[in-house]
Amino acid sequence: MNFESPDRGTGAHAEDFGWSLGVLLRAYKSAVTGAVEDLPHGHRGYQILSTVVHDDQPSQLALANHLGIDRTVMTYLLDDLVEAGLVERRPNPADRRQRRIVATEAGTQTLTKFERRVQEARDDVLAALAPRERETLCTLVRRAACDVRGVDTREDPCEVAEKVLADTQQAVTPQG
Repeated sequence: MNFESPDRGTGAHAEDFGWSLGVLLRAYKSAVTGAVEDLPHGHRGYQILSTVVHDDQPSQLALANHLGIDRTVMTYLLDDLVEAGLVERRPNPADRRQRRIVATEAGTQTLTKFERRVQEARDDVLAALAPRERETLCTLVRRAACDVRGVDTREDPCEVAEKVLADTQQAVTPQG
């Protein structure tokens, strides 16, 4: 199989899965950062709002654990989303010591707008693939990600991604 492209050519990286993921991750991060820049805390805020709307986490702590965000950092992130009117903290009927994070109507409407932007950003990054191929790729990557074992899920995914991006950038930047 030939991975030649007019401006990239082939080479040692053409079949390096890690290099390919790094390139896509950098492109995706850049595209999505622009798409969600108006949301408090950008991509982190988007992840939180999306999880609150689409997933049922029983408490603020469960939400933090689910997203791999330190619980003290989650408090500050949520404070800003509450201040923006996108989410609310409500008592958990099952345990009054806990607070559930619930999207407001404005939060749900805002998420719909940002989901479209993120979808467009993803489609731009994956423009070399046909729409059906994009969906297949995303499904396979999601399946692989959900089956990863032995990974410290307490690490903040945003910090892990930043480190990976920095490491891959250093690997591809010529040293002078």
